[in-house]
Amino acid sequence: MPRNRKPLPPPAHWPRALAHRAAQTGWRLLREAGAVTAHAHGRLRFGAIGEGTRLAFPQGTIFNERWIRLGAHCIIAEQVTLTAGMLPLGPGETLGPDPVLSLGDGVVLGRGSHVVADAPVTIGDEAFLGPYVYVTSTNHSYDDPHQPVGKQWPRRAPVTIGAGSWIGTGAVILPGAHLGRNVVVAAGSVVRGTVPDQAVVAGAPARVVRRWDEATGWQPPLRTPAPVPLPRGASAAQLAALASLDAEQLAGLERLAERERD
Repeated sequence: MPRNRKPLPPPAHWPRALAHRAAQTGWRLLREAGAVTAHAHGRLRFGAIGEGTRLAFPQGTIFNERWIRLGAHCIIAEQVTLTAGMLPLGPGETLGPDPVLSLGDGVVLGRGSHVVADAPVTIGDEAFLGPYVYVTSTNHSYDDPHQPVGKQWPRRAPVTIGAGSWIGTGAVILPGAHLGRNVVVAAGSVVRGTVPDQAVVAGAPARVVRRWDEATGWQPPLRTPAPVPLPRGASAAQLAALASLDAEQLAGLERLAERERD
C-alpha cells in the first residue's frame, strides 16, 4: 500500500511546522524516559514491581510505595494515583509488614484512575479498570452534624476486586466492596458491599442486573451473539481480504466451513 505523503507546507509555515515536530518528538522521548518499570523506577521504591509492568509518564500522585506491590505485565496509564496510607510517611514511620495495595499480574489501570488504600486494597490478576475509575478503602464520615464533614475521622474497610473483572469508565468502588471473579461493573456505577462471581452490576448504588448460571447461561440472556475472535495466525492481508468480501461470498465461506466440520 503506498504511503500517504502530505504536501510540504508553504515556506512561511516552516518555522511552526518545525516547532510542532520538535515538540512532538520531545514529548515522545520524555514519555519514554519518564516511564517507570522494574528496571527503571527512578525515585520510586515499590514493595514489588513485576517484570513487564509499566507506569506511563506522567504519573499521578504516588506515595508510601514501599507498601504497594505491583504484579507482572501490568499496564498503568498516565496520571494514575496509587497511595498507601493516609499521608506520606516520614523516616522511621511504618504501615506494618504487609502490603496495603496489591495488584496481581496483568492488571490494567486506565488513565486518570485513583486507587486510594488506607485499608488493604487487592486487585486480582487480569482485572481491567477503565479510565477515571476511583477505588478507595476510606470514606468520609458525618456522625457529628456540627463539625465539617472533611474534618471528621473517616471510616475504613478493605476492598477486593476479583481476578478477570472489568470496571467501566468513571465507576466508584467504595470501602468494604468485595467483587468476585469476572465481575462487570457498568460505567459510572457506585459499588458497595459484596458482588458474586460472574455478575454484571450497574447503577448508583449498583445492583446485580445479570448473572451467569451453569445450567442456563446468562440470565437475563444476552441481547447480542458473542463476538467471534480473530483466527490465530491470521495476517493483516488475510483480514483485509475477508473485509472486502460481500454477503454472498461470506455465506459461501460459512457453508464450506460447515461441510468441513461435518
